[in-house]
Amino acid sequence: MNPHSNACGLRRRHCLFAALPGLALSTQAAHAAPLHDAMRRAEALRDEAVAAGDQAYGAVVLRGDAVVGAAPSRVVTANDPTAHAEMEAIRDAARRLHTRDLSGCTLVSTSRPCRMCEAAAGWAGITRMVHGHALTDAGPPR
Repeated sequence: MNPHSNACGLRRRHCLFAALPGLALSTQAAHAAPLHDAMRRAEALRDEAVAAGDQAYGAVVLRGDAVVGAAPSRVVTANDPTAHAEMEAIRDAARRLHTRDLSGCTLVSTSRPCRMCEAAAGWAGITRMVHGHALTDAGPPR
């Protein structure tokens, strides 16, 4: 048997949390709260985009628990094919933080980022991407 796996197919440290349900819930809840709040904000931005006549996407950049960038899709309203919500949120974060280095930040978006947005997240140093209502962890940009 592989020492790094178990019957549920999880790595050991994840199984440790599964064996301690109270600890797992409190640890997961502590990390999930900012993501849930960020997703609600991204969904509100998506609704804003639709109301403005744009595509149904919204995105937020988090650094720790703080929102440092946020934007709806502006592809249609700005006549800019690169103005995806994720690109706009990355631009907003870079402007607000006065840096192009967004290391340690998480990109939260209403849908899986396209290849262009994922590449931009990688160039910006985004550490993690999370998408969709289920908060699917897409890991680091590739």
